[in-house]
Amino acid sequence: MLEPLRQGLPPLDPAAVSDAASCSLPARYEAVREARQFARKICDQWSAEDRFDDVCLVVSELVTNALRHGLPAGAPRSAEQGAPVRLHLMRWTGRLVCAVRDPSHGSPVARAADDFSAESGRGLLLVESFSDGWGWQPMRSGRGKVVWALFLLRPHGA
Repeated sequence: MLEPLRQGLPPLDPAAVSDAASCSLPARYEAVREARQFARKICDQWSAEDRFDDVCLVVSELVTNALRHGLPAGAPRSAEQGAPVRLHLMRWTGRLVCAVRDPSHGSPVARAADDFSAESGRGLLLVESFSDGWGWQPMRSGRGKVVWALFLLRPHGA
Protein backbone atom coordinates (compact mmCIF):
# COMPACT_ATOMS: atom_id res chain seq x y z
CA MET A 1 0.00 0.00 0.00
CA LEU A 2 2.79 2.47 0.85
CA GLU A 3 5.38 1.22 -1.62
CA PRO A 4 7.44 2.57 -3.26
CA LEU A 5 8.29 5.22 -0.71
CA ARG A 6 11.49 6.53 -2.26
CA GLN A 7 10.47 8.10 -5.48
CA GLY A 8 10.84 11.48 -7.06
CA LEU A 9 8.05 13.82 -7.90
CA PRO A 10 5.99 12.77 -10.89
CA PRO A 11 7.04 14.48 -14.11
CA LEU A 12 6.01 18.13 -13.93
CA ASP A 13 7.07 20.73 -16.45
CA PRO A 14 9.02 23.43 -14.54
CA ALA A 15 7.92 25.96 -17.15
CA ALA A 16 4.30 25.30 -16.19
CA VAL A 17 4.80 26.30 -12.53
CA SER A 18 2.31 29.05 -11.93
CA ASP A 19 2.93 29.71 -8.24
CA ALA A 20 5.30 28.77 -5.44
CA ALA A 21 5.53 29.73 -1.78
CA SER A 22 7.56 28.50 1.17
CA CYS A 23 8.10 29.18 4.82
CA SER A 24 10.69 28.22 7.41
CA LEU A 25 9.45 26.42 10.49
CA PRO A 26 11.21 26.41 13.86
CA ALA A 27 11.94 23.25 15.83
CA ARG A 28 8.88 23.45 18.08
CA TYR A 29 5.52 21.75 17.81
CA GLU A 30 3.66 25.07 17.57
CA ALA A 31 5.14 25.20 14.06
CA VAL A 32 2.47 22.70 12.96
CA ARG A 33 -0.21 25.34 13.56
CA GLU A 34 1.91 27.95 11.75
CA ALA A 35 2.27 25.58 8.79
CA ARG A 36 -1.52 25.04 8.61
CA GLN A 37 -2.14 28.79 8.74
CA PHE A 38 0.39 29.33 5.97
CA ALA A 39 -1.22 26.58 3.85
CA ARG A 40 -4.69 28.12 4.34
CA LYS A 41 -3.45 31.55 3.27
CA ILE A 42 -1.74 30.17 0.16
CA CYS A 43 -4.68 27.93 -0.82
CA ASP A 44 -6.96 30.98 -0.53
CA GLN A 45 -4.61 33.05 -2.71
CA TRP A 46 -4.41 30.28 -5.30
CA SER A 47 -8.17 29.60 -5.30
CA ALA A 48 -7.51 26.02 -4.17
CA GLU A 49 -10.00 26.13 -1.30
CA ASP A 50 -11.68 22.93 -2.53
CA ARG A 51 -8.56 20.96 -1.47
CA PHE A 52 -7.72 22.98 1.64
CA ASP A 53 -8.97 20.40 4.16
CA ASP A 54 -6.88 17.67 2.52
CA VAL A 55 -3.82 19.92 2.14
CA CYS A 56 -4.12 21.12 5.75
CA LEU A 57 -4.28 17.59 7.13
CA VAL A 58 -1.30 16.46 5.04
CA VAL A 59 0.73 19.58 5.94
CA SER A 60 0.05 18.85 9.62
CA GLU A 61 1.18 15.24 9.30
CA LEU A 62 4.30 15.97 7.24
CA VAL A 63 5.44 18.83 9.49
CA THR A 64 4.75 16.78 12.63
CA ASN A 65 6.79 13.89 11.20
CA ALA A 66 9.63 16.25 10.28
CA LEU A 67 9.69 17.68 13.80
CA ARG A 68 9.30 14.31 15.53
CA HIS A 69 11.53 12.13 13.35
CA GLY A 70 13.55 14.45 11.10
CA LEU A 71 15.52 16.37 13.69
CA PRO A 72 18.60 15.04 15.49
CA ALA A 73 17.88 13.22 18.75
CA GLY A 74 18.00 15.60 21.67
CA ALA A 75 17.68 18.68 19.47
CA PRO A 76 16.16 21.51 21.51
CA ARG A 77 12.56 22.42 20.70
CA SER A 78 12.66 26.04 21.79
CA ALA A 79 11.72 29.34 20.22
CA GLU A 80 15.40 30.27 20.09
CA GLN A 81 16.17 27.27 17.88
CA GLY A 82 16.68 28.06 14.20
CA ALA A 83 14.32 26.90 11.46
CA PRO A 84 15.46 23.41 10.43
CA VAL A 85 12.18 22.47 8.69
CA ARG A 86 10.83 24.15 5.56
CA LEU A 87 7.38 23.89 3.96
CA HIS A 88 7.09 24.42 0.21
CA LEU A 89 3.84 24.73 -1.73
CA MET A 90 3.97 24.70 -5.54
CA ARG A 91 1.13 24.89 -8.02
CA TRP A 92 1.11 23.70 -11.59
CA THR A 93 -1.91 23.77 -13.85
CA GLY A 94 -4.23 21.30 -12.18
CA ARG A 95 -1.74 20.19 -9.50
CA LEU A 96 -0.56 21.36 -6.11
CA VAL A 97 2.49 19.89 -4.38
CA CYS A 98 3.19 20.18 -0.68
CA ALA A 99 6.81 19.40 0.22
CA VAL A 100 8.41 19.38 3.67
CA ARG A 101 12.19 19.45 3.98
CA ASP A 102 14.05 18.32 7.10
CA PRO A 103 17.71 17.62 7.95
CA SER A 104 17.32 13.84 8.41
CA HIS A 105 18.75 11.30 6.01
CA GLY A 106 16.36 8.59 7.22
CA SER A 107 13.51 7.48 5.02
CA PRO A 108 9.91 7.88 6.19
CA VAL A 109 8.67 4.68 7.78
CA ALA A 110 4.99 3.78 7.77
CA ARG A 111 3.82 1.72 10.71
CA ALA A 112 1.47 -1.20 10.35
CA ALA A 113 -2.18 -0.18 10.53
CA ASP A 114 -3.17 -3.12 12.71
CA ASP A 115 -3.20 -1.24 16.06
CA PHE A 116 -6.30 0.90 15.75
CA SER A 117 -6.10 2.04 19.38
CA ALA A 118 -2.66 3.65 18.94
CA GLU A 119 -2.66 7.43 19.35
CA SER A 120 0.11 7.96 16.83
CA GLY A 121 1.83 6.20 13.97
CA ARG A 122 -0.78 6.59 11.23
CA GLY A 123 0.46 9.87 9.75
CA LEU A 124 1.78 8.43 6.49
CA LEU A 125 -1.40 6.39 6.06
CA LEU A 126 -3.34 9.66 6.33
CA VAL A 127 -1.00 11.33 3.84
CA GLU A 128 -1.61 8.50 1.39
CA SER A 129 -5.37 8.60 1.95
CA PHE A 130 -5.88 12.35 1.59
CA SER A 131 -3.41 13.11 -1.21
CA ASP A 132 -3.36 11.90 -4.81
CA GLY A 133 0.22 10.64 -4.46
CA TRP A 134 3.22 11.04 -2.22
CA GLY A 135 6.85 10.10 -1.91
CA TRP A 136 10.21 11.26 -0.68
CA GLN A 137 13.68 11.90 -1.96
CA PRO A 138 17.05 12.84 -0.52
CA MET A 139 18.22 16.40 -1.10
CA ARG A 140 20.72 16.71 -3.94
CA SER A 141 23.01 18.59 -1.57
CA GLY A 142 23.13 15.51 0.65
CA ARG A 143 21.69 17.51 3.55
CA GLY A 144 18.39 15.94 4.50
CA LYS A 145 15.33 14.88 2.57
CA VAL A 146 12.02 16.12 1.19
CA VAL A 147 8.72 14.35 1.76
CA TRP A 148 6.05 15.50 -0.69
CA ALA A 149 2.37 15.02 -1.44
CA LEU A 150 0.58 15.72 -4.71
CA PHE A 151 -2.98 17.06 -4.96
CA LEU A 152 -4.98 17.22 -8.17
CA LEU A 153 -6.96 20.43 -8.49
CA ARG A 154 -10.30 20.89 -10.17
CA PRO A 155 -10.26 23.13 -13.21
CA HIS A 156 -11.72 26.57 -12.52
CA GLY A 157 -15.45 26.62 -13.15
CA ALA A 158 -15.77 22.82 -12.85
